[in-house]
Amino acid sequence: MRAPYACDPSRSRGRRFFEPPAPTRDAFQRDRDRIVHSTAFRRLVYKTQVFLNHEGDLFRTRLTHSLEVAQLARSIARAIALNEDLVEAIALAHDLGHTPFGHAGQDALNACMASHGGFEHNLQSLRVVDELEHRYPAFDGLNLSFETREGILKHCSRKNAARIEALEPGGVAHRFIEGGQPSLEAQLCNLADEIAYNAHDIDDGVRSGLIRIEHVSEVPLFDRYRREAMDEHPELKGRRVLYETIRRMLSAQVYDVIDTTRDALDTARPTHPDDVRRSRPLVAFGKTMREQSAELKKFLFDHLYRHPQVVQSTRQAQDVVQTLFETYCRKPHELPESHASSSDESGGGFPRAVADYIAGMTDRFAIKEFERLSGRRWQEGDRG
Repeated sequence: MRAPYACDPSRSRGRRFFEPPAPTRDAFQRDRDRIVHSTAFRRLVYKTQVFLNHEGDLFRTRLTHSLEVAQLARSIARAIALNEDLVEAIALAHDLGHTPFGHAGQDALNACMASHGGFEHNLQSLRVVDELEHRYPAFDGLNLSFETREGILKHCSRKNAARIEALEPGGVAHRFIEGGQPSLEAQLCNLADEIAYNAHDIDDGVRSGLIRIEHVSEVPLFDRYRREAMDEHPELKGRRVLYETIRRMLSAQVYDVIDTTRDALDTARPTHPDDVRRSRPLVAFGKTMREQSAELKKFLFDHLYRHPQVVQSTRQAQDVVQTLFETYCRKPHELPESHASSSDESGGGFPRAVADYIAGMTDRFAIKEFERLSGRRWQEGDRG
């Protein structure tokens, strides 16, 4: 049973284009299904999380990351009586706008678009579901509910918010202008995203050989649950130590969010989703867990994301994106006609169409196009 502060599909603020209700699904279930069937969602399986898609079959991709976020968020949503279907829809859609090569690709594309409004993957995710998916005869995009779109747009500059507000007064960007929060479901997905990538980046980092369990054990949050696992199972060896430690750490973070959020809800006493939007952030870690999670994030930044092998891949990826952007802008005929002639309401003109095309690429398609257009070869790494 959902709490009164949870989003109710029967009281949704609706879609941008009217559609009659579906006979067997509510609005948020319908959103989730549209996201799962979208082209952008399928492409996530071939997009980088930390390690490039071709570097190993068992590393996380944007798709597996999104599934892990959805699982974590649904577990927490169930405990605090939120709308699980809405949580799942937001979680599955939150990375639809990510470029190939992860944050390296985003940074490169943002630099290329510096004179044309910039590029940010979170804003691009909203652009994907509002404009770039072409599946329906009556409208562009997926025509998702306001509440799902609100959750997808978790960050937005004031300049971009003003542009969106001009097209959609009082819409999904309004809170970035007037202040306020999104729904609890949206807040939850944002935190579940952080929990998920901290955990699976440890796993992938150890699997890659770039970091060792002994190194991560310098982080208090990880070491606490490693010690617990070894005290209870002294015979534990190899990767089972890592798996059990991560499992315990994830559980502790989930329970911490549940307890902290329940306390915040007891204090704020919201009785409607709009009470949540007028309140301070309510879904959060407790103070100790927040500090320990930040320590873990810093460790990963210093020892994994800045590892020389990752940096080398990052530089290669940025070169690919920059080369593609410059080539398409110089040779528009190399761009598919559907992109070259696309209308653009977001500013940036033809360069925006180029950015849309590149952002939609998978890692391997971007590499293939780079090699075709530049005549240069991608130098693959040696992890497998």
